[in-house]
Amino acid sequence: LMESEIREQPAILAANVGRYEAELSAIRDSRFEMVVIAARGSSDHAALYARYLFEIHLGVPVSLAAPSVITKYNSQLEYPRSLCIGISQSGAAPDVAEVLAHMRRKGHKTLAITNTENSRLTKEAELSILLGTGAERSVAATKTYSGQILHFFLLAQALGAEGLDVEKIPNLTAQALERENDVRELVDRYTFMENCVVVGRGLNYGNAYELALKLMETCYVVAERFSTADFFHGPLAIVERRFPVIMFAPEGKTTPSSLDLLADLERLHADCLSITNDDTIAAASPRSILMPPMPEILTPIPFIVPAQLFAAYLSAAKGIDADAPRSLSKVTKTV
Repeated sequence: LMESEIREQPAILAANVGRYEAELSAIRDSRFEMVVIAARGSSDHAALYARYLFEIHLGVPVSLAAPSVITKYNSQLEYPRSLCIGISQSGAAPDVAEVLAHMRRKGHKTLAITNTENSRLTKEAELSILLGTGAERSVAATKTYSGQILHFFLLAQALGAEGLDVEKIPNLTAQALERENDVRELVDRYTFMENCVVVGRGLNYGNAYELALKLMETCYVVAERFSTADFFHGPLAIVERRFPVIMFAPEGKTTPSSLDLLADLERLHADCLSITNDDTIAAASPRSILMPPMPEILTPIPFIVPAQLFAAYLSAAKGIDADAPRSLSKVTKTV
């Protein structure tokens, strides 16, 4: 199921890339002093991308909510005029719903992003948008993650961001799937991997978190995740010979820090795998999945596709059922 849902993504993105016009009309060209996002799990990783997208292209600060501040500590938080976004593929996350309810009571605009109609999130929020990805049956989120990121692109456009070229994303995602054989050829090397680090920076920071989660939940690999910059501030000390490091390294603003880290990893004889569309990085990395050319702003969805495939194939190589990992269910409710 996980593999089939990964392959559905180009068609789903193409079907939805122009779908939100009516839903977003209520906030089109609105101005907010802050965006507040509440989410858990993969949805929270999509929110990490939204933070960079909104702050770079809208010039609006973004706060990633800590729901327990409201649900456990009963704080009556006061924000400036905000758009509060709650994200949950199931729409059943109680703590995310509580953040939306709190912000709505305080008079802020609230928006739910979910894959489930008539869910708790849609009832708590003033506005809601359905992802339209179809039912996601595998425990590991794949198409709902990319669907959430696509929505953030379209929301940014509705709020005034220009030049995002969102219509290119489905085709770039289809091209990413063409790297399937490259991924397969790499997986055997990592069959016995028990620990690793995943790094990314800026627009791919959320992808570092997302791949690490996929490796933990589908492959039972202890996967730490860091900003490429933060990795220099202490965590580099864990790296020794043949220690696996997986890097999201798009061509763009973060290229210099990726090259600096690769130089250190080579000196330490680490086992480094890069997902990149930069020939210089590919040449410097012992192993790489070379992606097609694209602007850095568009990389998060296409770049996560080979990472999702890597987790799915590695799970199979380890003899693990990626669709039903131990101790997990599709819907997780925390308060």
